[in-house]
Amino acid sequence: MKLLLAEDEKDLSKALVAILKHSNYSVDAVYDGREALDYIMEAEYDGIILDIMMPKVDGITVLKTIRQAGNTTPVLMLTAKSEIDDRVEGLDAGADDYLTKPFATRELLARIRAMTRRKDDNMVTRLEYGNVSLNPATYELSTESGKVRLANKEYQMMEMLISNHNQLISTERFMEKIWGYDSEAEINIVWVYISYLRKKLSDIKANVHIKASRGVGYSLEED
Repeated sequence: MKLLLAEDEKDLSKALVAILKHSNYSVDAVYDGREALDYIMEAEYDGIILDIMMPKVDGITVLKTIRQAGNTTPVLMLTAKSEIDDRVEGLDAGADDYLTKPFATRELLARIRAMTRRKDDNMVTRLEYGNVSLNPATYELSTESGKVRLANKEYQMMEMLISNHNQLISTERFMEKIWGYDSEAEINIVWVYISYLRKKLSDIKANVHIKASRGVGYSLEED
């Protein structure tokens, strides 16, 4: 699951990125509202964490701008202020939730889970292709012959492959969507995870396979 964190306090941002990555989220971190808008317009996120008080463009303006553009990505607002008027302004602008600094890490993670779960509730509960089924609630990949639980990034890759079956997905697209713009991971990590998924598909006797197009990317196709 991929998040955008827009927080201008760099020490806090670095700490939050570490916490979120430890909790298996992919995170892009930006430090002002203008950069946040650029990232939101260029990439798809499962959730956005926006500080209200940011340089160049404030968080409320960022939120109003993306909502007016039709972007419905869940948004959690962060602020050092605790006045009711600030909360109301954020919620009226289209925020899904609101958290006042300082906050406990457990509460932040719980609120992120809640807002992204609400998004998932409006989506298809199970993805299927060929004889393979992917359950987003349990991260299980299954066929009639067996099932296996996928790790977080394995799940995200398989979700992309099934959702776009028979379509080529570039290695760069996997990197951008799953590991994030600022990841220090080498691009060959995509091949490593593809190999993991191929083995698991074989283990459950799937009638689909991941086809590699050399130097271009990967696609999921039926045998």
